[in-house]
Amino acid sequence: MLTTLQLVLAAAPQAAAATAPATDASHAAESGGSSLVIMAYLVAGVLFILSLAGLSKQETASRGTWYGIIGMLLALAAAILSPDVARYGILAAAMVPAAIIGGVLAARVQMTEMPQLVALLHSFVGAAAVLVGFASYLDPHGAGKTAAELIVHDIEVYIGICVGAITFTGSIIACLKLHGTMSGKPLMLPARHLLNLVALIVTVLLGVWFVDAAVDVQAATSVIDATGIILLIAATVLTGILGIHMVMAIGGADMPVVVSMLNSYSGWAAAAAGFMLGNDLLIITGALVGSSGAILSYIMCRGMNRSFVSVILGGFGAAEGTVASGDGEQGEVIEISAEDTVGHMQTARSVVIVPGYGMAVAQAQHALADLTAKLRAAGVTVRFAIHPVAGRLPGHMNVLLAEAGIPYDIVQEMDEINDDLPDTDVVLVIGANDIVNPGAENDPNSPIAGMPVLQVWNSGTVVVMKRGMATGYAGVGNPLFFHENTRMLFGDAKKSVDGMLGAI
Repeated sequence: MLTTLQLVLAAAPQAAAATAPATDASHAAESGGSSLVIMAYLVAGVLFILSLAGLSKQETASRGTWYGIIGMLLALAAAILSPDVARYGILAAAMVPAAIIGGVLAARVQMTEMPQLVALLHSFVGAAAVLVGFASYLDPHGAGKTAAELIVHDIEVYIGICVGAITFTGSIIACLKLHGTMSGKPLMLPARHLLNLVALIVTVLLGVWFVDAAVDVQAATSVIDATGIILLIAATVLTGILGIHMVMAIGGADMPVVVSMLNSYSGWAAAAAGFMLGNDLLIITGALVGSSGAILSYIMCRGMNRSFVSVILGGFGAAEGTVASGDGEQGEVIEISAEDTVGHMQTARSVVIVPGYGMAVAQAQHALADLTAKLRAAGVTVRFAIHPVAGRLPGHMNVLLAEAGIPYDIVQEMDEINDDLPDTDVVLVIGANDIVNPGAENDPNSPIAGMPVLQVWNSGTVVVMKRGMATGYAGVGNPLFFHENTRMLFGDAKKSVDGMLGAI
């Protein structure tokens, strides 16, 4: 919807220019209409802030979502009904089919595909910023402005287009990687950092050239010609390629950070569009999205003991699902059946369940909720442990558990529950790998050394549910599978949980 708001606001000046000169009465009506639009934007901005506050806690997440929906609907209605918009037929022809297509796709998407859908939506925001930038440059904008104002405007146009292009192409690559269409293994080109630096320098030089060509300082007028268009196209292509290369170089282990990073980029692209259009609401909304995405990226990096710069530079992680080498893997795995797993859990006082992406793929959350209810009814204390980077998207596991109706009060973050794991009788790891890897703490040569993990090996018994012995998204072998107190339950997660339910 942020993309739609950008395009509606971009269309407003052109629509206004196409209308006949206004009379005094119409001027008064427009003035009153503008006041209502400003009030609506103010209320929408407050609702967006309340939405972010609500989304910070599971208990209030639903309310926060509704705040955001109402705020965006109000913003769209205010933009569409503003005095600047006149060509409603063209607007409807663009919005109605897009709304239908978006609604159908969102309704059909599975929760396991939500990360790639989010990445795809980020690409739309980037594309909208590029289109708004071109439209803002081509639209006559020099009347009544000083040379300094024109220079600032064209800098806004250039930055908005560049950030939008990086967001667009980078999000497309992230979507393809998350969907499995493209390998999660990082692309390691020779001198890749130098290539990125050269591309950045050339982008800056093109920007200086564009601003110089787009403004006649002496006459204080804007210059709209082929040179400016060619420079903008060149910058769009170059930054688009830069976006592709940056995300291609980032391995699968860092993809959750990439998603939140692209979310931040999309927000700044929207804010840049707001500056181009002179729209305060778009600036506020973009700044909220951009800053929250940046903060979330920082939190995710801290959860993996990775610096934001190291993530951007890329090169970490192999393709998901590869079989780990024998280095560091010692001993043999001990298999367990679903029936024996239930036996361990029924005799336990405390059980902790660690969900991962495998749970999402198997869609086992509802069966797991039934198992949790039966264990709790039998007097067993059951809790869920959530790692900050579990799944493919920040908060992915929380959403799945909430969807299954699992009580919020038994879902705890890693920092809350790690100290309790030594007193836990049974830990059930369902579809998680890297976030429970002891190599992060005791193997300084491990690629994930220093990453905070759930210390499940400190519990009495660990049951790991996996389809096989393949690695996780980081492409790193997991010594946990060979610990003395670890049991491996191989097979589809949902079928295994259904087998546990049948054994109770």
